[in-house]
Amino acid sequence: MPDRSRLNSEVDEKLQALLGNANAARLISQTIEGTIGPKGLDIMMIDSLGDVVISNDGVTILKLMAVNHPAARMIINTARSQQAEVGDGTTTATIIAGTLVSEGANQVLKGVPVTQVIQGIKLGIQRSIELIEKMSRSVNSIDDPMLFQVASIAGRGQEDLAHLLINGARIIGREKLLSPDYKFADAVVAREAALDKVFMGALVSKEPMNHEMPRSLDNVRIMAVDDALAPEEIDSEARSTEAGFQYYLQNKERYENNLKKICSMDVKLVLVDRSIDDLAEQIFTEAGIMAIQRVSRREMEKVCKHTGARKIKRSALNHPAEQLASYLGRAEEVQVNDKRGYTCLFDGAGEAMATVIIGAATEELVDEKERIARDAASAVQAALQKGVVPGGGAIEIWVAKQLEELAQDLKGMTSYGVLCVKEALFRPFACIAANAGFNPLEKMGDVVAEQKQKGSDSIAIDCERGTLIDTLEKGIVDPTLVKIHAVKAAGEVAIAILRINTIIKMKDGESYPVDTLE
Repeated sequence: MPDRSRLNSEVDEKLQALLGNANAARLISQTIEGTIGPKGLDIMMIDSLGDVVISNDGVTILKLMAVNHPAARMIINTARSQQAEVGDGTTTATIIAGTLVSEGANQVLKGVPVTQVIQGIKLGIQRSIELIEKMSRSVNSIDDPMLFQVASIAGRGQEDLAHLLINGARIIGREKLLSPDYKFADAVVAREAALDKVFMGALVSKEPMNHEMPRSLDNVRIMAVDDALAPEEIDSEARSTEAGFQYYLQNKERYENNLKKICSMDVKLVLVDRSIDDLAEQIFTEAGIMAIQRVSRREMEKVCKHTGARKIKRSALNHPAEQLASYLGRAEEVQVNDKRGYTCLFDGAGEAMATVIIGAATEELVDEKERIARDAASAVQAALQKGVVPGGGAIEIWVAKQLEELAQDLKGMTSYGVLCVKEALFRPFACIAANAGFNPLEKMGDVVAEQKQKGSDSIAIDCERGTLIDTLEKGIVDPTLVKIHAVKAAGEVAIAILRINTIIKMKDGESYPVDTLE
């Protein structure tokens, strides 16, 4: 006869792992629930040195939290994945994931086999994505009013920011924004005390090497050097020999000739991703050439794409001028902003590219302003790619009610997993209503009844007055792609956490699990 106490101990250990993971997921979710919606509040984070960060962005908060629990880190990684893929919706993804794990654990505690719960969650997630895609409204033009609403909502209601982003989208063009390889968010930069501005061109976060170099240029030929601009290094031991010293002199002469060759090619702007030596600075200054050193790789790539320049190594400068000419790019104008410490290149000969400059009142606000603007840019691009759905939690409630019908049609315990997804989809709206100061259960009932009566997926509440509204009529919409990825990512991480049966600490030095022991 089996030892009953031992069996109970094993069951308790397995439940302990499940409950521990569920509690960690719930705590992570609850931490950011107060930030969602137009009435969401901020969270203050303080590090060991007393530095403060204030934000209501889900992924920013989660990244900065001191978290040790492995399940909690899995939820945080889901938010990071959401940010990397679509740039918005991180709070929604986290709330849905946390609720899914919590509801799944509750069903297991009631006696539902975890495999049945997982199977039901899979069915519920798949059906949710299908319904969201089905109810998506396409955005066929950059001038579609819904696109402006998407930018405004993702930009925390800043209509001036929304106008900037829409103008930037027009410069780039719909075709490029539909490309999965292009990220509109990369066009956004924030600078302290700068004026909000959008223009066709690229920005370099550096100034020329000295103030004697020109600050404004027209019809500019551009050279991009992917190397240091200095003679080839020769160690002191080699220079101590006659042959070595002669080679050193020849190399220095060749380098000086290459610099003069650049001047003779009518190059007006030289960008270098490493350092520029004193000789090059002197020759370029005398020739009226603008030279900028230590340009970041990311900005160098953008400049090359926009101007048509090809990056060149230092050794390639030995080629004839005719051959070097094929590496040059061109821009209609280059302007240096000495006050703000950056240089703008306008109307390049390469790919169309927009730069959106966002001004921040203080240095502390730069990162937050840039994050909001990039989220809004990502939302604009996502809306163009896949369309929009009703916002304000409306689409989630509508999909959740359809899942209730699906659960009723299913046989067996799989239906309990589907109901977990239903409850998880209700949660974002409940948080939005609570943050606005209303009873979430009461408002949930009102919305469900009105959606059913009108057969509409766009009914939600006005967070100012608490009355029911049609979110589509009010312009409250969210990108379909953001919703789909949030539901999918939340489902995947919830299933991964619920599948964890036992937690075992690995031996020191082990970086992988041991599958079998012999």
